[in-house]
Amino acid sequence: MNTLEPVQEHSGELQEQTPPWERWAVVVNPTKFDDLDALQASFATLCSQHGWSEPSWYSTTAEDPGEGQARQALTDGAGLVCPLGGDGTVRSVASGMVDSGVPMGLLPGGTGNLLARNLKLPVDDLEAALIVALTGRDRSIDVGEVTWDEDAPAVFLVMAGMGLDAEMMAGVDEGLKKKVGWLAYALSGAKALFRLGFAVRVTADAKRAVSQHARAVVVGNCGELTGGLQLMPDALVDDGRLDTVLAAPNSIAAWLALGLNFLSARRRGHPSLVHLVAERVDVATREPVEAQLDGDAVGARRRMTCTVRALALTVRLPTET
Repeated sequence: MNTLEPVQEHSGELQEQTPPWERWAVVVNPTKFDDLDALQASFATLCSQHGWSEPSWYSTTAEDPGEGQARQALTDGAGLVCPLGGDGTVRSVASGMVDSGVPMGLLPGGTGNLLARNLKLPVDDLEAALIVALTGRDRSIDVGEVTWDEDAPAVFLVMAGMGLDAEMMAGVDEGLKKKVGWLAYALSGAKALFRLGFAVRVTADAKRAVSQHARAVVVGNCGELTGGLQLMPDALVDDGRLDTVLAAPNSIAAWLALGLNFLSARRRGHPSLVHLVAERVDVATREPVEAQLDGDAVGARRRMTCTVRALALTVRLPTET
């Protein structure tokens, strides 16, 4: 059960940083918490201790995992909206806040917490994350937008991909994930390593096209994965561009070399890895391939078009960064 305990040693500093807005909101995924009433009570205690107003609470549902709740919170006058759940909740809330100018405060409630990791925010300390959300500074970041096949466009904050990474997400054991966290993804990925790849054509900004047999295509707004793996170490969340990695190892030796390349502090590149940077990326496969969006499997797709919406989302960061 995730609860907050008052931190006495911070009280003097934080009481001088009362938020300038009267209303703020938490959009919570109730399936992530054993005792939601206790969680809300602990929030109330901390807010009272530091002279903050209590948040309005909005619960997600299976039908609406956060976008509608975020829009309602904005309509209700919230000056800060905090998703409290996994990466899917964060993405859904962000979908309702793009271009609003209202900051989003990230509260860790899932296994990956991918955007929080990339922004160097607390991912294992809910109280510390809440303090950042309520007292931090605002920063505008890019948002990715992806269109699968004939689907409506969807927002992504971290990465959209096809192939191995999506197979890893789709194959993860949910029971094991609750017990061991991100290691469950590593096990699922190990099982997916030896599956056959797929024929793909990747076009960046309608200029550079790459056609080959691949195991994964990942388009990223930022580059760090769960476990601290830097898939795209040069990707920036505010550069107005998307980074794309096309991985095509064809042997055990190539997989090992590729893994060492990712783990190396000094990237030297590898023939099995193509890196592209563009504002628009078009991906087309010969057959349907498993796809993922910010760590959530979305099923098999044949086409993926990604574009960037520069500085479209405001997030709350620590004042010292």
